[in-house]
Amino acid sequence: MTTKMQKQIIKIICCIILLILASFFPFPQKNYQSAVYIIAYFIVGYDVIKSSIRNIFHGKFLDENFLMTIATIGAFFIEEFPEAVSVMLFYQIGELFQNYAVDKSRKSVSDLMDIKPDYANVYRDEKTIKVSPEEVKIGEIIGIKPGEKIPLDGIVIEGSSHVNTVALTGESVPKKVIVGEEV
Repeated sequence: MTTKMQKQIIKIICCIILLILASFFPFPQKNYQSAVYIIAYFIVGYDVIKSSIRNIFHGKFLDENFLMTIATIGAFFIEEFPEAVSVMLFYQIGELFQNYAVDKSRKSVSDLMDIKPDYANVYRDEKTIKVSPEEVKIGEIIGIKPGEKIPLDGIVIEGSSHVNTVALTGESVPKKVIVGEEV
């Protein structure tokens, strides 16, 4: 989890606490309750409001930040403070989940890139030589030793083994491969 996501979680938690406080705690004056809602709103919505204002000056004013800002400010004008804060809160929770999913996807792609081997053991002229996977020609025989990564797609022509496919399938149990199977 990134520092940005941690800050976002802290803002969301603070907003929830203030929202609950403002909604269920009896205040001596309505102004105090409104002030708590406004504080909660600015805690959770500051980034959205800032982005909205910045985008207006760059000529991109009909984006999601602008629309969220207008909707919540409108709720404040009709004195629906809990709704304004709740809308901004739920928007930020959605953004948090989106950022989490994007980070997880990036990590998955990065993990896939890590499975790319640096070399292939190719049998040429009755010798085994190490070459870049890009240099292997179609139809050449590749030898794979225990613990090595499979450099290219192919068909097992001799032997059997267990292959770690966790980066491709998410399955942590090694897959058994035998003669005739694709790897």
